Amino acid sequence: MVRETPVITEEMVQQAVAFHGHLCPGLAMGIRAAEIALREVGRCTEEWEVAAQVETDMCAVDAIQVLVGTTFGRGTLMHLDYGKNAYTFTSRADGKTIRIVSKPTAGGPMSEEHQVLWQKMRERTMTPEDKKRFWELQNARARVILGEPLENLYEFTEPPALLPRRNGSPLYTRCEACGEMVAQNKARSVGNKTLCVPCAGKSGQNSSRTNSNPL
Repeated sequence: MVRETPVITEEMVQQAVAFHGHLCPGLAMGIRAAEIALREVGRCTEEWEVAAQVETDMCAVDAIQVLVGTTFGRGTLMHLDYGKNAYTFTSRADGKTIRIVSKPTAGGPMSEEHQVLWQKMRERTMTPEDKKRFWELQNARARVILGEPLENLYEFTEPPALLPRRNGSPLYTRCEACGEMVAQNKARSVGNKTLCVPCAGKSGQNSSRTNSNPL
């Protein structure tokens, strides 16, 4: 059970909003995910390293980067392209790990008006009045999420630690199709050629990595 001691302040919310560009339900879910990470494993700093694995590329990840301090460049943030609103946080110091998955009911049901405006947004048929009302509803729903008990938003498990790799200085080679440089551990071997991932995909042939690089 996650303790209900508040750690997210309005200042932190505004930091996430400034980075992301607006307040929305997705960002609010990321802020609450960051709240769990800060409470359970701490913030990623030079002295205390925390790793995050995110299974989506939605708005929530921006809040996690800003508030937890995990980044791709430092090798403390890994994107797993699973299309799930699920996040795993691990302390590299002691291996403590928590995985959280958003509940289908998180944030409550979207109103019919909100759904209609979502559809208009997708179809690019919004009027200026529609846009104003849409963002009013987005902000209102985000504020509901920010005030919900965490157990209403996420399910919690404690899996074994699975840490993203530590970034180093990769060795590079030249793709034999496009001529661009590619990290060796990302290159593919196709026939007798070393190719970058896009060129390997264009070849229409089965490919395998020239060098296995686990997490």
